[in-house]
Amino acid sequence: MSDATPNAHAALMDQTYRRQRMFYDLTRKYYLFGRDALIADLAPGVGAHILELACGTGRNLHLARGRYPDCSFYGLDISSEMLMSAGKKLGNAVTLAQADACRFEGAEVFGRAEFDRIFISYGISMIPDWEQALRQAFSHLAPGGVLHVVDFSNLEGWPGWCRGLLHRWLDKFHVTPRLKLESVLDQIAGELGGRAQCRQLYRGYAQYGILRKPG
Repeated sequence: MSDATPNAHAALMDQTYRRQRMFYDLTRKYYLFGRDALIADLAPGVGAHILELACGTGRNLHLARGRYPDCSFYGLDISSEMLMSAGKKLGNAVTLAQADACRFEGAEVFGRAEFDRIFISYGISMIPDWEQALRQAFSHLAPGGVLHVVDFSNLEGWPGWCRGLLHRWLDKFHVTPRLKLESVLDQIAGELGGRAQCRQLYRGYAQYGILRKPG
C-alpha cells in the first residue's frame, strides 16, 4: 500500500462523516446490531488495557468504560472528524489517537505496545486493507489477549429485497461486508499460533469473530 493511500482514505472518511457524525449514533443504533453483545463479551480482568480500532464517535468506548470502570481505554480512528465527536463524548477518560488501523504502532501513539482486549465494531467493512488491520491488531495483543470483531455478514437468512436495500444503503457510506472474515481469522490463527472462532448473528445479518493469543 502506498503512503498516499492511508491519507486518501482518511480524507474520504472525513468527507463522508463531517456532517454524519453529528447524528451518527442516533441513526446507527437501528442497524449496527451486535455491538453491545461484543462489549459484554469482552470480560476483561481488573486493570486491563482495552483498545478499540475504528472507534468513530466513541459510542462503544463510552459504554465499555461504564461497564468496566477499573480498566484503561484507548481509541484509534483514521478520521479526525470522528475523533472530534469522540473527544467531546469521552473527554480525558479515554486516550484517543488518529492513525491508520493497518499501520499503527501502539508504543508510538499510546505509549503502550500491548493490550489485553482489542475490538473492532463495524470497522473492517470500511477499511480497504482489512486483513492487514486484523493482523496489526493481533500483533498488539498481550499474551492471553483477545481480539473481538463484529460486522455485517451475508444476510443469508433474510429476504432478497432486504439484502438489496441494505447493500444500496451501505454503498452510500463506502461500506463493504467482509464475507471472508472467518477464513481470514483462521488463517491468522494458523500462521501466528492463535485460536479463532466465528459465528453468525441474527440470521446472518452480522458476524462475530474472536481471535485469541496464547498466554
